[in-house]
Formats: sequence, C-alpha cells, structure tokens
Amino acid sequence: MRHGRSGRKLGRDASHRKALYANLTGALIEHGRIKTTAAKAKEVRPVAEQMITLGRKGDVPARRQALKFLRSQDVVHKLFSDVGPRFVDRPGGYSRIIRIGPRLGDAAEMVYLELVDYVPPNVAAPPPRPAREREPEPEAEAEDELGAEAEEELGAEAEEELEATEAEPEPEPEAEAEPEPSR
Repeated sequence: MRHGRSGRKLGRDASHRKALYANLTGALIEHGRIKTTAAKAKEVRPVAEQMITLGRKGDVPARRQALKFLRSQDVVHKLFSDVGPRFVDRPGGYSRIIRIGPRLGDAAEMVYLELVDYVPPNVAAPPPRPAREREPEPEAEAEDELGAEAEEELGAEAEEELEATEAEPEPEPEAEAEPEPSR
C-alpha cells in the first residue's frame, strides 16, 4: 500500500526525476511557458514556484540554492534579475496550468505550464493600468444645462430636415405599362 506517499514517479528513478524537474523548471524560467504533460506539470509547478520564491529573496544564499538545483548560471541569472523582481508584490501562485487537449500519439493530456504574467512574443504587451481614481460627480444643474442644449440642437436639426423634405416635390408615379394580351 502507498498510504501517505506523495508525488509521481513518472517512470523514472530518483536522479532522472530530479534532473527532469530541474530541466523543466529552467525551461519555464527561461521561456515563460512550456508545453508538457499534465502529470509532469503538476509535479514541476511546486518546484518552479519555490525557485521563483528564491528569486524574490535575491540574496546570495538564495542564489546558491537555486544554482545547486537548476545547474545553469544563465537561468539563475534570469531568475534573479528578471523573473524574481516581477513577482515581488505577489504572495504566491506564480504559475498556471492551461489544458490543451490530448497528444495525438498516445492521448496523454497535454498542458501549457506558464507564468501568470506571460505574454506571447508575437502579441504586444498591454499597457500597464493606471491607478483608478474616482472623478467628482458633476452637479445635477450642469447635467440639465447640457441636456437642454442637446435637445435644442436635435430639435433644430429635425426642423431643417422637415423643411427640406417639404420643399422638394414628390415625384409622381409613372403610368403602368399596358398589360400583354393573354393567349
């Protein structure tokens, strides 16, 4: 019985599994989004979020821990210089899993594992939203004045159209053509 044993073996021994998690986490940090199976994504997600938490700390011991696990200086540099500072204000939940359907070869459930602020490279990033400020509500009198002016303008336009239609005589209907005799 496997009571209380968490984690998936994914058909690999412990060292191969650890290398898989390190490689997938490095790819996620480097690219922002990876396509993998649902089982792998569910196992890699907590590991990736721990690495991003280390990146948020930004100190030397955290950098050494990340380098020990990820084993790539370039990925660790990107983690601490780019990814970590982006999530400083976020208390957790740095990644999401988006299901994309079964794989054609073996029908394995495929997903995208991506960082929550991921923007595809061919799409322009939306501009940052400014802080919302409430505008003071205009007084009721100002609305009445604007409404009266608008009604006057609409009334004047309607009268001009009516005068223009009255000035033009309507064309008389043309005489109908003589019907052809039946045979």
